[in-house]
Amino acid sequence: MMSPKWENQGATTMSSLERVVNVFEGRAVDRLPAGEDFWGETLVKWRAEGHLGHDESPIDHFDLDLDRAGFLNTYADLDAGWTVVEEDTETVTIIDPNGATVRTYKGHAGGVAHVSYRVCDRETWESFAKPNLSKLNPARIPFESYRKARMACMAAKRHFSSDGLGPFEMMHRLLGHENLLVAMALEPEWAKDMVDTYCEFNIRHWDELFRHEGLPHATWIAEDLGYKFKPFMSNAMFEEIFLPGYVKMFEWLHGRGLKVILHSCGFIEPFLPLLFEAGVDCLEGMEVKAGMDLPALFRTFGDRVVWYGNIDIRTLESNDLKRIAEEVETKVDAMVSAGARCMIHSDHSISPKVEYSTYRAFLELARRPPGTRRSDC
Repeated sequence: MMSPKWENQGATTMSSLERVVNVFEGRAVDRLPAGEDFWGETLVKWRAEGHLGHDESPIDHFDLDLDRAGFLNTYADLDAGWTVVEEDTETVTIIDPNGATVRTYKGHAGGVAHVSYRVCDRETWESFAKPNLSKLNPARIPFESYRKARMACMAAKRHFSSDGLGPFEMMHRLLGHENLLVAMALEPEWAKDMVDTYCEFNIRHWDELFRHEGLPHATWIAEDLGYKFKPFMSNAMFEEIFLPGYVKMFEWLHGRGLKVILHSCGFIEPFLPLLFEAGVDCLEGMEVKAGMDLPALFRTFGDRVVWYGNIDIRTLESNDLKRIAEEVETKVDAMVSAGARCMIHSDHSISPKVEYSTYRAFLELARRPPGTRRSDC
């Protein structure tokens, strides 16, 4: 691939879609494409402060270049609903349609505490979950929201991805990390069956969605495969249990001309050669506090994929513009100067700790051509 070059020193001359396509193809861009995820609480705060309109999308407000929609309902039993079993001033404990009992914290995203799981062995998998997941159910597909988002992106000439989960993400939501990891070690054939079932689930429902509502430009897949400084499994286990499913999904998507954007939190560097070989076109996330170092990754793997993220959310949360300028220079400028195909995103998502003015200043800095003065934000 050719190294990305800058046209007109940052003058905005391209559509968002052209920008993203050019980065994927290694062609010149007028500015690096940017995308982002925002906590719901962040948008509530910024709206209350008067920065965003009541129904205004942050994608439109910040003129971001990528958007996505079409998240499938992956719960095992769509008829089960949600049952509140306990609630206090800080938390609520529910049984979800997977039969999983989890405790969540009120007022902020994340922080799920795992309590118990209905699916905890192969018998409950085969009697309860697998039959529901092994057939097409259009009720799982958000046709209308996908259609609206896709049409809005087409009108705005913005890059659009369908939105999904990978098999590991769906499996641990069904039976919990501990049960899942034990099953992978002691009952690998069951684990393989779950991977195959969920990958076929995705393909079956993507096919129905795309036939009815049209293709996206890419498919974005969330798959949190690691924690701090370690993946959740060995390379051998990853290759044996999960890789065949990824290859099947990615080949299906590539067969329809779609790029594969893989998101992962946690440390996943040992898996990258296998993931790239399987067909990942873009790696998103790259969580700094978990040990993912973007310039080092590029030195190791080079231009095999588009690199999308690794801006340390803790630095943005500091609201210290000097630190943010240093982060941009050591990540964005360094990557562009090295010839990387890259796009702008935090390494996680924008929490309410990030002030509106901070995010806007960061975005302005990151979009400037490399080598220009960044400290005057």
